[in-house]
Amino acid sequence: MREIVHIQAGQCGNQIGAKFWEVISDEHGIDPTGNYVGDSDLQLERISVYYNEASSSKYVPRAILVDLEPGTMDSVRSGAFGHLFRPDNFIFGQYEISIRATWLFKQRHTPHRG
Repeated sequence: MREIVHIQAGQCGNQIGAKFWEVISDEHGIDPTGNYVGDSDLQLERISVYYNEASSSKYVPRAILVDLEPGTMDSVRSGAFGHLFRPDNFIFGQYEISIRATWLFKQRHTPHRG
């Protein structure tokens, strides 16, 4: 059996990914809280391709969400299917850190005049 790990990165990737999970959840009969509410055995036939079955028979997307800023992640979490994801699958870095790293890199690799 195939298992897919879905990786969505950046603002655009996470916005498209959030919509993807809404559509795939609807196709498989999964509600926004991860419960199966479908009416067909066909919906459950290959559900393990995209989802892990967690405690209480809830389905959790096998997904990793990545961004440098927490704003996009907050939008996904507060969206219709935001509670579907595991909180530890959200990976984000602080914007200030990336700016500082860029500044340090430029300072170290720019020839000094004098």
